[in-house]
Amino acid sequence: MQRLWSPWRSQYVSEEPESRECIFCEFPRDRDDERNLVLYRGERTYAIMNRFPYNSGHLMVVPYEHTGDLTEVAPETLAEMMALVQRSVAALGRAFRPDGYNTGMNLGRAAGAGVADHLHIHVVPRWVGDVNFMPVTADVKVMPELLADSYRKLRPYFDGSLPDERGG
Repeated sequence: MQRLWSPWRSQYVSEEPESRECIFCEFPRDRDDERNLVLYRGERTYAIMNRFPYNSGHLMVVPYEHTGDLTEVAPETLAEMMALVQRSVAALGRAFRPDGYNTGMNLGRAAGAGVADHLHIHVVPRWVGDVNFMPVTADVKVMPELLADSYRKLRPYFDGSLPDERGG
């Protein structure tokens, strides 16, 4: 059997979920956006890089409100979430030039939610042929870019430091 070493995951997988505070509540309270990979802060929502990405540039749009129930979210928050998904797609398009995107939510553990108690929308850039033999034969995903590099590539499209602040 081959092993792929990823010691950076040990803290995440070794803690009992009940012993940790909700990561989507914790990260925006800590104002170190680069360390926490927070790309953008809105009034009701924020964008954050996924620490366990499916592809380079994989990010999530998250409401500040702690709820896992989509029916409890205010319409204004849902509207801001979708506007931030739109902005994220534009930023990813300029920074990474993908061929397409997957966007979506997993509502509840049975649906595959890793953090079931706090809603979030995944935005995953996709390229033609980005699924190669590794996930099929070895159950391994090869990531061609470090998270910190992806963060630095994307952040200017969210912080307004580029001429077109929306990233579109």
